[in-house]
Amino acid sequence: MQSSIASAFPPAEQEKIADAVREAEKITAGEIVPYVVGRSDHYESAEWRAGFLCWCAAFLALSLIPRAAGAWMRFDALTLAALSLLAWGTGMLLVRTVPPLTRLFAGKHLMARRVEQRAAEAFISEEVFATPRRTGILIFLSLLERRVLVIGDAGINSRVAAGAWDDIIRGVVTAVSSGHPADGLVEAIRACGALLAGHGVAREAADADVLPDGLRLRKE
Repeated sequence: MQSSIASAFPPAEQEKIADAVREAEKITAGEIVPYVVGRSDHYESAEWRAGFLCWCAAFLALSLIPRAAGAWMRFDALTLAALSLLAWGTGMLLVRTVPPLTRLFAGKHLMARRVEQRAAEAFISEEVFATPRRTGILIFLSLLERRVLVIGDAGINSRVAAGAWDDIIRGVVTAVSSGHPADGLVEAIRACGALLAGHGVAREAADADVLPDGLRLRKE
């Protein structure tokens, strides 16, 4: 997943994102923190579910095949157990390494919870709350789950309703699905700047740039 992050956000794209943050912050007191993780969880439970399903399917198939094929194809207990366990391990490995299968077996609700937890951790670790007027805002993207959260601090939330970010979030998700996550983040940052300026989160002469402008990239 680290290599996919590096390929999705090469240095030139990271600089574009940082430039978008600097431009957006010229018109608003909001301090925008773009943050990307490869995945928000390892989803071990999804691996075990897939492994168990593959084990059941393999055990059933290996039990029924001899009846259809005749006596010439019978498995002893040890062979049956070994092949079933092999199927279990294969199922777990596939879910661990194939993103669509990870999403399928993890499920939307579990992924949503894990992304929310990881975004909350990022909000704290990046000290998005540490602006004088509480105008920090986190744009959190989790690539595996293809989920985006926009979390504003108190100075943002007092002026901007939660639903105001929905179009921005959809834009980033669409960009990720089409293979252009960096472009999606750039557009989201610009849109956030315009939205904040339009909701009265205006920049004042005394405002200082407290939070770094660059993209934060994390493997997980």
